[in-house]
Amino acid sequence: MPDTAIPCVLTIAGSDSGGGAGIQADLKTFTALRVFGMAAITSVTAQNTVGVTGVHDLPPEFVAEQIDDVARDIGVDAAKTGMLSSAAIVEAVADSVARNSITRLVVDPVMVAKSGDPLLQESARQAMRKRILPLAWLVTPNVPEAEVLAGVRITGPQQVEQAARNIHRLGARYVLLKGGHMEGENAVDYLYDGQTIQTFSAPRIATRNTHGTGCTYSAAIAAYLARGCAIGEAVQRAKAYLTGAIQHSFPLGAGHGPLNHFWRTDA
Repeated sequence: MPDTAIPCVLTIAGSDSGGGAGIQADLKTFTALRVFGMAAITSVTAQNTVGVTGVHDLPPEFVAEQIDDVARDIGVDAAKTGMLSSAAIVEAVADSVARNSITRLVVDPVMVAKSGDPLLQESARQAMRKRILPLAWLVTPNVPEAEVLAGVRITGPQQVEQAARNIHRLGARYVLLKGGHMEGENAVDYLYDGQTIQTFSAPRIATRNTHGTGCTYSAAIAAYLARGCAIGEAVQRAKAYLTGAIQHSFPLGAGHGPLNHFWRTDA
């Protein structure tokens, strides 16, 4: 890997024409957190704050070519995946990640958009379990995604450990189960390392401008991992950054507005 003064982080995800999520949110996050952002685009979506009206998947071999070219020339200190859409894209990404020895891989198992539109085909879910999760340094499901991956119903903290344990068995080194869908004054996330659970809590913020929260969170974790943070510190700092971005979010469009990724920039 070339010797660079700035950590290099790759996002492997879909493009959001509305600018609030996907590749666009990831690159804004990377810039705010002072890492060099690179992108391998998996799909192009036509969407806005209200919903997704179209999805065009790129050829799987071209997705892999983007990853290979970046890794071969620039190097990848950490990477994250977002929208992978199809089983063929999942397979291509897994092969390229393994081929290029990308170890600090944060997997955001994107299944649906904030609007409720599906972003992961049914056939791709099994491929994600078998091919991507065994390569993951960290996987960051929200509650609905964790229920699909773990095969258990999550109604509160008492089910979190079982779900995290089931997902951990699929191969990820760490599991961060995000508790934003659960009730309570605080949004509590649970980091499981295979033995113990560490919690990260932040006050809930009353806003509908939450488009791109999952993308931003996973991108921030990847950025801090690339900067040399241990997993717990990376999650803690990323959650603080995300919370501020939600607090400083602004209304655009008629649906879920975007976060403010530049509410602060790390020196």
